[in-house]
Amino acid sequence: MNPAFLKKIKRNDRLAKWLITIGGMVIIFSVIFILVLIAEVSLPLFFSAEAKLYAKVETIRPQNILAIGMDEYLETGYSLDDRGELTFFSIKDGSELDRVQLATDGPATRLVSVESFGRLNHALLWEDGSLTIEQIQFKPFFDEANGNQRSISHQVKQRALFAANTEGSSIKTLARVSSEGRRTRVDLLENGRLHLQQQEISENFLGEEETSENSHDLELEVVGLVSTLALSSDGQQLYVGTDRGELLRWDLADSAAPELTDHLQAFDDQRAITALNMVFGDISLAVGDAQGEVSTWFPVRNDGGGRTLTRIHNLTQHSGAVQTISPSTRDKTVFSLAVDGLHLDHMTSERFLLALNPPGKLAIFALTTRGNALIALTESGSLLSWKLDIPHPEVSLGTLFGKVWYESYDEPVYAWQSSSSSDDYEPKLSLMPLIFGTLKGTFYAMLFAVPLAIFGAIYTSQFARPRFREVIKPAVEVMAAVPTVIIGFLAALWLAPLIERSLGSLFLSLILVPLSLMVSILLWQAARQIEALKRIERGFEFLAVAPIVIMAVAIAVNLGPGLENWLFAGDLKQWLFTELDTRYDPRNCIIIAFAMGFAVIPIIFTIAEDSLSNVPASLRAASLALGASRWQTVWRIILPSASPGIFAGTMIGFGRAVGETMIVLMATGNTAIMDLSIFNGMRPLSANIAVEIPEAPVDSSLYRTLFLTAVILFVMTFIVNTVAEVVRQRLRAKYGRF
Repeated sequence: MNPAFLKKIKRNDRLAKWLITIGGMVIIFSVIFILVLIAEVSLPLFFSAEAKLYAKVETIRPQNILAIGMDEYLETGYSLDDRGELTFFSIKDGSELDRVQLATDGPATRLVSVESFGRLNHALLWEDGSLTIEQIQFKPFFDEANGNQRSISHQVKQRALFAANTEGSSIKTLARVSSEGRRTRVDLLENGRLHLQQQEISENFLGEEETSENSHDLELEVVGLVSTLALSSDGQQLYVGTDRGELLRWDLADSAAPELTDHLQAFDDQRAITALNMVFGDISLAVGDAQGEVSTWFPVRNDGGGRTLTRIHNLTQHSGAVQTISPSTRDKTVFSLAVDGLHLDHMTSERFLLALNPPGKLAIFALTTRGNALIALTESGSLLSWKLDIPHPEVSLGTLFGKVWYESYDEPVYAWQSSSSSDDYEPKLSLMPLIFGTLKGTFYAMLFAVPLAIFGAIYTSQFARPRFREVIKPAVEVMAAVPTVIIGFLAALWLAPLIERSLGSLFLSLILVPLSLMVSILLWQAARQIEALKRIERGFEFLAVAPIVIMAVAIAVNLGPGLENWLFAGDLKQWLFTELDTRYDPRNCIIIAFAMGFAVIPIIFTIAEDSLSNVPASLRAASLALGASRWQTVWRIILPSASPGIFAGTMIGFGRAVGETMIVLMATGNTAIMDLSIFNGMRPLSANIAVEIPEAPVDSSLYRTLFLTAVILFVMTFIVNTVAEVVRQRLRAKYGRF
């Protein structure tokens, strides 16, 4: 050989080697880089919360300050003292900005107590027994005189006024104004009674306001003394705790007849309940006790059809009695204060977020309306302000992969519900229904596709004539070129209604088709002795089987409706619901089995057929020469030898089904439920990403959770491919001697 030509060949071989190596490494690093980018977006879900001290201001007469607060921009704070004087100051340097003197209609000039609630609302109890509800409002504006710099204006709005209580002195008073204008006041009197006042404001036909009032004494049949109260933001639910661990709930919705709906012993050891407050949304009640435990409760359906307060979540325990509980006004975060400082916990995830224990014991604290900052007053007179960074408190491993007891649910569940019509809902971001839906849809698709693909590959490679094989294999491979959106479209708009109308015929065909095949095989074994039929046996057996299958399907189509009328009163779907408690969803796993199976069959068929065809012909000839039949040869020789390739094709098809998006998006109904029934739909991971990502706010919990689902999908595919390769190598080692 020409040395120059040989040298050129070697040079080209080295160049090809390096190009292939570099190309392979680029692909590997690209895949790893994509995974890192996806994981980087989802990692902040598990970052811990942080609190950064923003400002510290010294104040005088701290013992006279009854309430504090600040705006959500961390620029203006305020304090309310026992003289009813509201002082606005700069958060940064403490310089005074304004003073407002609050007053009631009576002669009182001093405050007995202040209860802060909601969005900068304060219920002021004056020394004469009258009560006012004042709301502090901050509004940003751009000052043209100051170069269009943003400034914060403040004002005080009186939302309600209650006349002096004539029933006696109050130990504790709560008051609320609902969005409809209904006003509710509850007083715990010195004699231990609870006094309720409610005002309804309406307009008459002249447009004049009319006020109707109701007052009641709420009967207290308790062992201990009332230690704390809580009132919902609409004033319709009242909760009472005692120093013997009793918990009571009144329904105040009917102003004419308040109803005691719960009276239970919250703790078996009868420890005192020291703090109560409603969690954001007014469904759950946060309870703090003398041992420092913080728990949340809400009504759960009982056997009698009513609802009973039930302990649901347990939050981080303090080292001493809980003094105060305050909820966030943005989510289900609960702030609890005790001698060891301030704890921040998220109710739903039961996740401990952070603890604040600055020098000097905290006396009172308040949150901004946005929940991004906190201001606290120490007993020594320091006003401390913190910036809070609590990125995703509702997300934890428990909420993502475990059962969670959500508000208004009767038991812990796996649930996915990323949005709601109200702002106070609990995000339900469990990934288990999505993982379950992915595996469920894949299982039914593979259940349909694998037998057809493998048996088709066996027949095509081992029994069919070469000319027939040259037609069938390209035809099946062309199926892979059909866009999945077309398959999903046909499955949703044509196949689903067809199966729904012909459900009885479908199930009858599942019985008749296999039965007819078995009968036809038995008949063929007897008929094959006829000399004329032997001519079509080799490679054209399907000509004898196909008419029988077609006939079985035709019989099922014609007899199905009559059978459904006879056995199921003409409505199989209703029978499934009434007798088996199973709902028939038009977009269900039957549709997915046919549609996604159609998309997976070409991959499995092609790889399996290639593996079977590549088994050395000498093995087949040796088996036949020893007297084995064609089927015995296929079963004992060909299939074991080709098993590595067949298994690899099956696993590739499995990975293809796991990652399928368009078919499952259009044909599954996208219901995130965990039900093995073939009559229900599902929501796989891939379809969930396609549905949710367009509406997910960037960097929100939902947005990052969707990226986490992409990581899980990637990992699932990686595991499947790794297992497939390991098994394939073992099969090759076992059957490599062939």
